[in-house]
Amino acid sequence: MENELINENEINILFDNIKELVEQSRNRVYKTVNTEMISLHWNIGKMIVEKQKGNSRAKYGDLLIEGISKKLTEYFGKGFSKRNLERMRKFYMCYPIATSIMSQLSWTHYLELIKIKEDDKRNFYMKECIESGWTVEELQRQRTTLLYERLALSKDKEKLSELSTKGHKLYQPKDIIKDPFVLEFLDLKENIDYLESDLEKNILEHLKEFLLELGKGFAFIGSQVRITIDTEHFYPDLVFYNRILKCFVIIDLKVGKVTHQDIGQMQMYVNYYDRDVKQENENKTIGILLSTSKNETVVKYTLPEDNKTIFSSEFRLTIPSEKEFIDIIENEKKNMELV
Repeated sequence: MENELINENEINILFDNIKELVEQSRNRVYKTVNTEMISLHWNIGKMIVEKQKGNSRAKYGDLLIEGISKKLTEYFGKGFSKRNLERMRKFYMCYPIATSIMSQLSWTHYLELIKIKEDDKRNFYMKECIESGWTVEELQRQRTTLLYERLALSKDKEKLSELSTKGHKLYQPKDIIKDPFVLEFLDLKENIDYLESDLEKNILEHLKEFLLELGKGFAFIGSQVRITIDTEHFYPDLVFYNRILKCFVIIDLKVGKVTHQDIGQMQMYVNYYDRDVKQENENKTIGILLSTSKNETVVKYTLPEDNKTIFSSEFRLTIPSEKEFIDIIENEKKNMELV
């Protein structure tokens, strides 16, 4: 009889409501604690820097931090090691002007950000962490794969400056292009035989990581989404939608060199989506040929000079060293000048 007085659904509804209340409360507590922690570390760093002013000797700074670390540790316990105090000092030196947006990231984020020497680059990654909600692990990966340098490759001086002040903004189709794309998270190795179907299968199994590499605003529509023209069927490898640019993005995968046939097929896919799929309020479809060798000369002479929606870009399955990456970027700059 007691079971008839209340049903399981009533308990579940009450549980969901209380669970949401608890989670909201915990989030508010976390934000408050994080704000206080960021403020505390910034102010400690400021006090150390100001105490050091007028005494440029490195030994003085070391002895100062070592001495205050010992006293703070004796009084408060853990958290005030010499290394941690040096980080707080560096934190203040990297961000000498405190702003309200600083509390939107965790201290662990800042431990990664203060490793970046260049102000513009550091500001870019900070903006992207906030706007894109990157975890610390995602921030580490984007730094390792030189996202800033890859995006900067196609920017003029004005746009390059904008990267540091506003982050990565999408205004036009070419803004989503990276060259190369880095797909080190796939279960494939360089210099071994694999098929385009293997590449596609691995991307689908690592879709979260692939979306992170693609960048802002991407939503997955499907793979091998059928296109029917008359009685023939065609199957683009991957179809996405970018909500910022308000357009479809079609990606075809290619192991080997891009051919003029590949470009022609992509042109057909893009035309089909523009004429039969996209709505009037949406922008033109973007096509990306993602390959191991983009064959720039063939791309140049196959596409019209005013092309703004079809791109060829290479991908890599391993993260090159920083020197290799810089060499890649320098070669790309030379190629762009020749085109």
